[in-house]
Amino acid sequence: MWAFACLRTALTNVDSSVVILGVPELHGTKNIHLGRNLYLYRDLYLETQDQGEIIIGDDVVISSGVHIVSFARIRIGKGSMIGEYVSIRDANHLYGPDVLVRDSGHASNPIEIGNNVWIGRGVTILAGVKIGDGAVIGANAVVTKNISSGMLAVGIPARALIK
Repeated sequence: MWAFACLRTALTNVDSSVVILGVPELHGTKNIHLGRNLYLYRDLYLETQDQGEIIIGDDVVISSGVHIVSFARIRIGKGSMIGEYVSIRDANHLYGPDVLVRDSGHASNPIEIGNNVWIGRGVTILAGVKIGDGAVIGANAVVTKNISSGMLAVGIPARALIK
């Protein structure tokens, strides 16, 4: 109840069907849109900066320790499940020889995660990736390129296999 009240104070669009098992860390502009019937585990970190937005569809499960950081847009489709300690980031630091990395700015590109996608524990999803409906991303994969609907992707970098 406390976690729900805290999240509702920070975000105005939290439906009463959302289950929250711990107070999520919210950073930046808080441009976050939550669907209905979500199940949000402990230690969730959500951050939006610049024009970034996070859009989470209905019936999504987000497990413990997940980090989602957006400078452009991250959309998670309905019915998707995200395993523990997943990192989803749509931006990368710029860098150069005469600038500190922390002061160099970012390059961003939206991430689209389809409906009914299963993302395994410890996965990293990088900027510009589209994951199609019904895809499965195996544990600890690093997704650097698009994954088509219905595919199983595993490895570093993630490669699609036929399910």
